Amino acid sequence: MFFQSLLPRPEIGANSFLFDFDGTRVVVDSGMHPKHFGDDALPLHEPLGFDALDGIVLTHAHLDHLGSLPLLQRRHPRTPVFMTEATAHLSDIMLHNSVNVMTSQREELGLVNYPLFTHDEVNEATQQWSLRGMKRGFEIGDRGVRATFFDAGHVLGAVAVQFDTPRGTILHSGDVHFEEQSIATGADLPRSGVDTLVLEATRGDSPRDPSYTRAGEARRLAGVIRETLKRGGSVLIPVFALGKSQEILVLLHQLVQSGELPSTPVFLGGLSTKVCAAYDELTHRATRLHRGLELLRELPDLQFSARPKRGKARARLPYRPGAIFALSSGMMSENTVSNEFAFQFLDNPANTLCFVGYADPESPAGRIRNTPHGYPVRLNENREAVDLRCGVESFDFSGHSDRERLREYARELQPRRIILVHGDPPALEWFQRTLSADRPGCEVIISQPHMPIPLG
Repeated sequence: MFFQSLLPRPEIGANSFLFDFDGTRVVVDSGMHPKHFGDDALPLHEPLGFDALDGIVLTHAHLDHLGSLPLLQRRHPRTPVFMTEATAHLSDIMLHNSVNVMTSQREELGLVNYPLFTHDEVNEATQQWSLRGMKRGFEIGDRGVRATFFDAGHVLGAVAVQFDTPRGTILHSGDVHFEEQSIATGADLPRSGVDTLVLEATRGDSPRDPSYTRAGEARRLAGVIRETLKRGGSVLIPVFALGKSQEILVLLHQLVQSGELPSTPVFLGGLSTKVCAAYDELTHRATRLHRGLELLRELPDLQFSARPKRGKARARLPYRPGAIFALSSGMMSENTVSNEFAFQFLDNPANTLCFVGYADPESPAGRIRNTPHGYPVRLNENREAVDLRCGVESFDFSGHSDRERLREYARELQPRRIILVHGDPPALEWFQRTLSADRPGCEVIISQPHMPIPLG
């Protein structure tokens, strides 16, 4: 038995992993790297051959775990793809949107092989999706391999997957968050009986303040918003369309309900609106907090406005004072709603830009974070830089558990082997060093592309 990373490079991005359980071959996730294009953005699936897998498991619907799934299914057309109902619903939306984005990139960037797959292929791919619930085991292949999903927190429908095999038990954490968020419940993972733990290491290079609480961070956000509105400005919150948008909207609603924020217009732009509608459709069926709460209908203290359209061309979302703009993408990538809106927002000192999640240092959001106040920042390589005169604040509402909580979980679980994935080199190295010191008898391995790691 062995595990192998199918990532093209040792970085977070095109997540995909092969588990070979003595001939039963399962791929977990099939992502696409958000910063690369074409083949450079894809996992290394060619060595897997054609129609040679027993199963594919999708942990959740973020594109760095989902984005190349139709291409993997093209190579393995008879292989069942296992996921939760919520992940299937959200994945359908995300993949169709990805086709639209790639079609635009074909024209804007001259990528002649784009889109890499079509709307028809997405529709066809969904026919092989097999939906499974939490903690209900199911067989993969015919050699005694049984898989079970456990709630991983993170976003709606996200799972960790446990494989019980004749020669041991392996748990793949996926992206995991043990704390409750605004909508997502905290992870509920196995506490014993695991031989090998494949563990995400996203936040391994950044310690969290010991005094941190989510409630305290919410109060701090409310204070920044109040002060901004008082001086006649607006607040821009760049958000990922799936997960972060919905969490922040409910958080804002709760702050209004508690009296910490005044009732304020909230403008929602981009893909977020479609994802909110999916959350609403799943409100009684998916594992979540505030079951029955419909984001687009039942938040009376918030006002929603999707990005306006002018014929087939999308018009710029107009700025207005005294409002909150929760716009995707979270990293303010070029040609997204948050990026375009920033051109009319950043140079106004009355405004505040609030980051609520991770931003790659090379992304426009990362460049803003690293630009001193008053200096120009480039948001788009084809347009002039904008002076950064608004306030900039950062908040910790991550969908990933902090490193101490993951360390605590690994110590409680006591596996014989830990394989570290989904982290930048400093994060992976911290986990390897720390977990090895915690349990000297435990083998702690940093996964590298192309490197098979024995599981037996």
